[in-house]
Amino acid sequence: MHTPRKRFGQNFLIDDGIIHAIVNAVHPQAGETVVEIGPGLGALTRPLLERLPHLHAVELDRDIVARLNRAWPTDRLSVHSCDALKFDFGSLGTDLRIIGNLPYNISTPLLFHLMEYAAQIRDMTFMLQKEVVERMVAEPSTNDYGRLTIMLQRRFHLEWLLDVPPTAFNPPPKVDSAVVRLIPKTPAEVVPLDEALFSRIVQAAFSQRRKTLRNTLGSLLKPEDFAALGIDSTLRAEALPLADYERIVQHLKSSEGN
Repeated sequence: MHTPRKRFGQNFLIDDGIIHAIVNAVHPQAGETVVEIGPGLGALTRPLLERLPHLHAVELDRDIVARLNRAWPTDRLSVHSCDALKFDFGSLGTDLRIIGNLPYNISTPLLFHLMEYAAQIRDMTFMLQKEVVERMVAEPSTNDYGRLTIMLQRRFHLEWLLDVPPTAFNPPPKVDSAVVRLIPKTPAEVVPLDEALFSRIVQAAFSQRRKTLRNTLGSLLKPEDFAALGIDSTLRAEALPLADYERIVQHLKSSEGN
């Protein structure tokens, strides 16, 4: 019997209906490279391996790694015993399909880590805390809209698939969950930008949500820059759609060139 470990944020999925809904949403096919993050006690691993000849799994808990290695031979299940936050997903090839019931305590940094591999990913289907999914799919001028929203919506199409109650887990978490699909945008759909500058602008804009853009971006944009962009500097960060942040970066890069 494995006792769920708080430090790993372990809540094991036990609801068969939800498990099959997730696997059906992924609809894995033989020949695809499927990667499961945090397989835990194998709730998703088992039905995935009923449909696939081979699966990759990334797991940090060594007891669970040993358990998985006992349950399946390596030609069926390749277990990568490491922290998903440090794992090189690119080492598994291209056209990756990633799935997981993500530990809620690392979900945001893990999404940022996976963003680096967007070019090698076909899609990702994740169980997350519902409030994280609300932030991911949020619209401008709402409380949920923030840095995570903009960074993810720049690179991915997002689809909210289903809601999951706490009773679907052991132990039941204190929060509701939801399943979301992320499909990387094609290069033609992503405005080419200085990614580091884009990240810096968005981070600065949302660093103090209650303050206006004049305050949060004042060190980067002068009043005449706001005027040239047609952006009201008295607005707050959540009022601007993704396209406006992309325009700010383009404006700053073209100003550098002058």
